[in-house]
Amino acid sequence: MPAQRRRRGALLLCVWSTQAFLAPQAPHTKITLQALDSFMVGRLDDMRGTFDELTARLADPDVLDDPDKMLQISKQRADAEEVVNTYQEYQNLEEELSGATEMFQEADDQEMRELAREEVKELEEKIKDTEERLALLLIPKDPMDEKNVMLEIRAGTGGGEAAIWAGDLVEAYTRYAKTQGWQTRVVDASPGDDGGYRQYTMEVTGQSVYSKLKFESGVHRVQRVPATESQGRVHTSTATLAIMPEVDDVQIKIDPKDISMTTARSGGAGGQNVNKVETACDLMHHPTGIRIFCTQERTQLKNKELAMQLLRSKLFELEQEKQAAEIKEQRLMQVGTGGRSEKIRTYNWKDSRCTDHRLGQNFNLDKVLAGELEPVVAACVAMDEKQKLEQLAKEAMA
Repeated sequence: MPAQRRRRGALLLCVWSTQAFLAPQAPHTKITLQALDSFMVGRLDDMRGTFDELTARLADPDVLDDPDKMLQISKQRADAEEVVNTYQEYQNLEEELSGATEMFQEADDQEMRELAREEVKELEEKIKDTEERLALLLIPKDPMDEKNVMLEIRAGTGGGEAAIWAGDLVEAYTRYAKTQGWQTRVVDASPGDDGGYRQYTMEVTGQSVYSKLKFESGVHRVQRVPATESQGRVHTSTATLAIMPEVDDVQIKIDPKDISMTTARSGGAGGQNVNKVETACDLMHHPTGIRIFCTQERTQLKNKELAMQLLRSKLFELEQEKQAAEIKEQRLMQVGTGGRSEKIRTYNWKDSRCTDHRLGQNFNLDKVLAGELEPVVAACVAMDEKQKLEQLAKEAMA
């Protein structure tokens, strides 16, 4: 095979056109390609070498006798397996293409030449698809993507209408979670005077929850005639949404001296135990001023555990925001920061449209509010992948 072809075919970086990566119907849309140097090939070869080493270590008696080490190595190997297998598939296709090209050049019979020509065309398409998959697989994975989350919605500007709007968002994300097969559980809720919620926090658990919901953090603005408006005027109200990945004690250390915890009666429906026994937990984290009042569980112990879990998530979110603020050039998506200062979406009732300002794209308002958020999420995933691929290109040319 000519050296130029092998070098061009080593690996191609996906460069997404604006129209392509914004298409909402699928997270990975058709893309154009631009050749890279051997930087990526070196990364792939290193990954294959590491994969082989991990495979060999699984047969090591010391590893076999240590369940924790066995689990760690197995996970590392599984994480690299798809990349290694796809890279091997790519190299096999390159060898087949070399043979088909040679057959085309040497064939004397016209029919054989046409068959070889068709095979070359087919293999080139397969190689192109495999190159695209390789480029996407090489994108660094967010270590939080598999985490469950605490989803917090707070009414912003707009008084009673803001609380009603926060309630609409609670319904939309609860419905979306259901379409994804996720489970939701209320952690804390403060109803608004005119309906909806001043503040609402729910735990969302399931497969790859954070990988999708992390794009939803920010300010959600609504433009409509509120139910509380008597003269038919359009109001603008907001609600802020934070997505906090659940973290454990290893990731966030909390000094017991920094917190105070008291108990209280939960009140409301739930039977005599709820009303007469102090099952509610009122937690205060003094360094940050974070206060959590948890009443959702029927026992004091479970409410304490839930409150500590939410506190860890909030502290982790603050740490992420601090780190993001130190980065001079933040990516457009601000993935994983949970930042609330940027308006990410406007919901316009008059025109029945939902506009995502990061994407510059409109979506059907009724469908979004009904929980059909997958097209929006897919477009956000595509934009995020584009930005990460561009970063890989910069690293390759550095």
